[in-house]
Amino acid sequence: VHGQGFVAMNMTIRNTAGPAKHQAVALRSSADLSTFYSCSFEAYQDTLYTHSLRQFYRGCEVHGTVDYVFGNAAVVFQDCTFYSRLPMQGQSNTVTAQGRTNPEQNTGTSIQGCTLLPSPELAANAAFDTRTFLGRPWKNYSRTVVMESYIGGLVDATGWMPWSGDFALDTLYYAEYNNSGPGADTGRRVSWPGYHVLGDGADAGNFTVDNMVLGGNWLPQTGVPFTSGLKY
Repeated sequence: VHGQGFVAMNMTIRNTAGPAKHQAVALRSSADLSTFYSCSFEAYQDTLYTHSLRQFYRGCEVHGTVDYVFGNAAVVFQDCTFYSRLPMQGQSNTVTAQGRTNPEQNTGTSIQGCTLLPSPELAANAAFDTRTFLGRPWKNYSRTVVMESYIGGLVDATGWMPWSGDFALDTLYYAEYNNSGPGADTGRRVSWPGYHVLGDGADAGNFTVDNMVLGGNWLPQTGVPFTSGLKY
């Protein structure tokens, strides 16, 4: 998708390649001011390529395994559900792989008021011992925030996964704020310099619709509901 102001509603976009085909993108969006409402994105590795510019997802489902939301857009997900699927043996699930390459870029992935759960297939294969993480740094200045969301017990206690060795651990920005659920305990999270547990709404407010994508200027025209600031 490239067209500015693109809006999709009530659609399912599926890549049927399966886990053995490795990268198999269902949707790539490089459309500025693009909005997706009540859509489902279904694949395994690299499901949703939030490539660039400003994007908003509301009430959507994203299904995948490895790096299944990736790219370097300024993107906010609100009231979405992320379903981690059963990967190939030996693989771990990573919900995000954000690709910010410069600290001056106002890009990043904001997951607000969302739900992170296992797919039925993954839940039924607990003995498979699949580890699931909130994200890993695809590029040096990777930036992802999970806030006001329900994190299921599938998420590993460490929360986040390195890409390779100590790559980007000093320069990334990963944060959690006011989450709930069995996977939301931050007591055993990674101790990387770039990881933060946000104690109040001042910093978290930078990752809202108003501040992350300037949504108040363009989302009203779409007719899609949105929360402009923090929910609580």
